Amino acid sequence: MNAVAAGAPIHAPSLLLVDDDDVMCAALARALARRGYQVLIAHDGASALAAVREHRPGHAVLDLRLPDRSGLQVLAQARAIHPAIRVVMLTGHGSICTAVEAMKLGAVHYLTKPADADDIVAAFHCNRADPEVPVAAKPMTPGRVEWEHINRVLLQYRGNISATARALSLHRRTLQRKLAKHASRD
Repeated sequence: MNAVAAGAPIHAPSLLLVDDDDVMCAALARALARRGYQVLIAHDGASALAAVREHRPGHAVLDLRLPDRSGLQVLAQARAIHPAIRVVMLTGHGSICTAVEAMKLGAVHYLTKPADADDIVAAFHCNRADPEVPVAAKPMTPGRVEWEHINRVLLQYRGNISATARALSLHRRTLQRKLAKHASRD
């Protein structure tokens, strides 16, 4: 775990940034420090939970896919350790299912990458739902519907690719290829 404090006041609010992408983490940590946060960095779920126990940060930005476990699992455990922590889920693999689960588990917001520091800070300060959010003009594509279904089943099997492939009657490698496709293309 790394600490980045350049540009942050001494009594700045603490923020835990959890993502396995070193380059993105470093850039985002600097940007958040410039916006007044004292930033701690973790690159996996175990380090993130250790930081929550030790430092009790007020805020966290949490990636959905971590090398050792799901960000949803980290979210649930972090909120059990420190219920007051405000968590924004940030992911390049967003789906309706994971967004709903993140909110049920106590995330204050769910953002898809790319998101910048201003988006994240705004998400922390967004305390109410917005009934004026525009409704999509066209329905989801069949590919997106399939991707959402796969993610729902994957969540049911707690991220276990083999069990999910069996449940969907797919070959494991076929499922991995389908998961690798970015839903944001649709």
